[in-house]
Amino acid sequence: MGESIRNVQHGIGVTGLLVGLTLLAAVPASAQQDGGSVLELESKVPLGVVNGRIDHLALDPSRKHVFIAELQNNSVGVVDLGSGRLVHRITGLSEPQGVGYVPSVDMLLVANGGDGSVRMFKGGDFTLSGLQALDGDADNVRVDAETGYVYVGYGAGALAVIDPATRMKIKDIELPAHPESFQINRATRQIFVNLPNAGSIVVLAEMGNAPRATWSTGNDQGNFAMTLDEENQRVLVVFRNPPKLSARDMRTGAVIAEYDTCRDVDDIFVDAKRRRIYVTCGDGFIDVLNASDYVRLARITTRPGARTSLFIPPLERLAVAAPASGREPAELWIYRATR
Repeated sequence: MGESIRNVQHGIGVTGLLVGLTLLAAVPASAQQDGGSVLELESKVPLGVVNGRIDHLALDPSRKHVFIAELQNNSVGVVDLGSGRLVHRITGLSEPQGVGYVPSVDMLLVANGGDGSVRMFKGGDFTLSGLQALDGDADNVRVDAETGYVYVGYGAGALAVIDPATRMKIKDIELPAHPESFQINRATRQIFVNLPNAGSIVVLAEMGNAPRATWSTGNDQGNFAMTLDEENQRVLVVFRNPPKLSARDMRTGAVIAEYDTCRDVDDIFVDAKRRRIYVTCGDGFIDVLNASDYVRLARITTRPGARTSLFIPPLERLAVAAPASGREPAELWIYRATR
């Protein structure tokens, strides 16, 4: 499809979080990346000695801490956005993949792909406060803002529901294959789950009580990244083969539109204020798309392997994890959304 568009039929609310975010040493104008009219590269925070692949990110909004799952380093880095520096590293983990922070109990949960554990750490001092063993490959983590429960994808096909207050698993939701990205609809309480090994997207009824629908992905493969555009009632999924975004009707699963993206995508976010979509790709780019018609607004050069990210709406910032490459050390790149 090249760069053509093909039409088929056509978060965190933290009062005052911007105050005091002087944010880091500015990157000189000469170092700005292309696409600065939509995303301005503001700073690069060194992460120290971090080897290999970096996975997902999460935020402690009150402390302005970003947690970075340093998968191949068996650690989680903690970056303070206020000071623009690495302030802590949790070590001794086992291939951490997913991270989630629960403000109501001040708890960080880390899903470990190596041993299948979910380890829980107290916010602030990061003391180990609990451990839940799962049946291998603990992966993506989602915090349900309504209940405070934490959902963790794991194993050959399941979501574990963990109550961080008791540090115990309270429920298992069986799935036909290992889940990758999944999202909880705030209004309907439905859960949408990517199952790339099954070539499908599963829709679970409220709180995951029962499967409601299964949408086939046909010949499209590698549906790892997903987000929800709740305003327009669309599920946005990005495939790796071929690399493209697919916008689907949230109620029926019908494909509304598709558009080519950069390759090796692992994260996608909607900037509701600006009606934009941010797609981060392992081939070293961020694609910025219009959230109405999915036309690409910019392609911004990052670094090979920089495919995981976190959009922080109250701060209007996109944090991108850039793994070490050649002589370049691992860093957290902070972009400011503009216009």
